[in-house]
Amino acid sequence: MLSELSRIIDQISRDKGIDRELLINGLEEAVKQAAKKKFGQRRDLEVQFNDELGEIELFQFRTVVEKVEDEQTEISMEEAQLLDPEVEMGDDIGSKMENVSELGRIAAQSAKQVIIQRMKDAESDVIYEMYKDRQGEIINGIVQRFERGNIVVNLGRTDALLPGSQQMSRRSYRQGDRIRAYLLEVKQDTRDAQLILSRTDDRFLAQLFTEEVPEIAEGVVKIMGVCREPGSRAKIAVASSESDVDPVGACVGMKGSRVQNVVQELQGEKIDIVPWSPDPARFVSNALAPAQVSLVVVDEERRTLLVVAPDDQLSLAIGRQGQNVRLASKLLGWNIDVKSEQKYAKLIEEGYQSLLAVDGVDDKLADSLYDAGVTSAVELADASVAEISEVAGVAEESVAQSLIDAAGDVNPVPSSDEEPVGSSDPISEATDSVDGDDKK
Repeated sequence: MLSELSRIIDQISRDKGIDRELLINGLEEAVKQAAKKKFGQRRDLEVQFNDELGEIELFQFRTVVEKVEDEQTEISMEEAQLLDPEVEMGDDIGSKMENVSELGRIAAQSAKQVIIQRMKDAESDVIYEMYKDRQGEIINGIVQRFERGNIVVNLGRTDALLPGSQQMSRRSYRQGDRIRAYLLEVKQDTRDAQLILSRTDDRFLAQLFTEEVPEIAEGVVKIMGVCREPGSRAKIAVASSESDVDPVGACVGMKGSRVQNVVQELQGEKIDIVPWSPDPARFVSNALAPAQVSLVVVDEERRTLLVVAPDDQLSLAIGRQGQNVRLASKLLGWNIDVKSEQKYAKLIEEGYQSLLAVDGVDDKLADSLYDAGVTSAVELADASVAEISEVAGVAEESVAQSLIDAAGDVNPVPSSDEEPVGSSDPISEATDSVDGDDKK
């Protein structure tokens, strides 16, 4: 039985990859705690594992006194001399306790819990050291079980957790399915899952392209930005450090093979591969493709972009439920406002601008007024209450009157019939500004 303990320690050390000394230290601490519960908390105990005999040895230390008042901490001179004839009064003397096997069921159970916890802590450290440098990589595993919407993934040596919030809604898994995911986080503590996976993180898409495209792995093509709406659509911006390498073509691959492999892994998620540019105007034009762009007005201070698209391209530029422009905004890190050419032509007219300057008039009301023939603040100030009530869609005449009064406070501007100062064809000039180097 004694040698059996050594064999168990050696087997656990090999199977779990835990240092043998850590296991022995945990075992000694567990026996010490159990002995204190059995024989008294005040006892000065020491536990040692005898490697040669393969057994646990328990020693207690007591102070030599003339009259024993506390048997847990004191020993009489007569009893001490039996252990050491040269002992003196006040010395601390140690003696081996032969009744280690008498710790009792409760104490033994306590020792078992300490050993298990020490093993968990040691194994946690091993797993952390094994995976801490792999954070940010794609991990392959097998679906093992499901827990409250989360997926537990077997990685062989340990398990990882794919939370419900990090799963793509379109894909459902069954036990035993193979799965690939991004290693999002590696924790050192053992209270929760140590390894957290993700299939919705933007970096998962970037890593898939890195594995699929040799030019990215070699550093010739660089990923400049990624944004996703998992399971629906994504945009990835790429640039090449060599003029003879097309970054988009490298990512697409022969007959689209490379990008299709990524799309297949993401269950059909549509991916736009965007040529990156340091010029935000050209970059946003690329990011909104396949929609065409007529004009980009850049406000670097506010990091905003006003994008003008042909009337028939407006819905394409915005995308379904605003998805295209929303992803482009995330990709660039700029706020993007898309207008049609017709809307922009109206927007740059001084009369329309004067309407927007009226207190209480927003874009929607300004459009309604303009379309109804009220093309400036001057005309609004001269309009009747009944006319404005009808156009503004308000029942209370006081509201219409307040708009008319507010329009009177706006500085007069030229009539809409007058030619605006500047180009007579701003849209044609805008087209040139996108194609050229200066974006204004």
